[in-house]
Amino acid sequence: MEKNISVIISTYNSPEWLQKVLWGYNTQTYRNFEVIIADDGSSQETFDLIESIKGELFYPVNHIWHEDIGFRKTIILNKALLAASAEYIIMTDGDCVPREDFVEKHFLFAEEGYFLSGGYHKLPSLTSQIIKKEDIYSGKSFKVSWLIDNEMNKSPKNIKLKIRGLLHFMFNKFTPTNSSWNGHNASGWKKDMLAVNGFDERMQYGGEDREFGERMTNNGILSKQIRYSAICLHLDHPRGYVKPEMIENNQRIRHETKLLKKKWSDFGINKN
Repeated sequence: MEKNISVIISTYNSPEWLQKVLWGYNTQTYRNFEVIIADDGSSQETFDLIESIKGELFYPVNHIWHEDIGFRKTIILNKALLAASAEYIIMTDGDCVPREDFVEKHFLFAEEGYFLSGGYHKLPSLTSQIIKKEDIYSGKSFKVSWLIDNEMNKSPKNIKLKIRGLLHFMFNKFTPTNSSWNGHNASGWKKDMLAVNGFDERMQYGGEDREFGERMTNNGILSKQIRYSAICLHLDHPRGYVKPEMIENNQRIRHETKLLKKKWSDFGINKN
């Protein structure tokens, strides 16, 4: 059957976290999707993981890789976007484990003229390490009581994992968080992403996903909040690749996009 959703997962030299994420997608209630791994130059260990786990997964995996010559996530995301076979795209990160209804919720909320803005539930480092395959497959890793027993702090934010049924509609509606494009949990139509020329490849870490969504908004695409509906766990990790000059450069580009209400990046997929 032709897949009607492409899930693009970005990664870089985090095979242990990526493995947990791929296990998460193997629990999905909605199964008509493919996974495309947008790999910003990982070493052989990530290749070996993907090859070893493929036989366990019900969904097809397409590994898109380029050489490691610095932070080039926007470039590999554009390559993955072009490789996607489906008309509808979910984008997330290789440190975000999806709950079993994650793809289903994106599918159910998808609507022409909109992109969907999801969030995540951030875990501490020790909890991230403790989670094993059986915890993901059984669903225990999404139960607040189990997470607290395994070093997660008690917090009002934990309610995100408890909300089910009609309650998530109310929480989505009244959350003060903007419905922006979030690289860890967002989805939309491929044609709308290509209409703004994909990601701006000048941008590195810090707001590159938001700028992408801002251009779609400038092009007439509305956004819908689903941060309490499509749930994923964010596994903690260091970010040694982040540099202040990356943030400053991205802020300058985002300011220009907002000021000029830009819909198209000359530094995206199409360079002509």
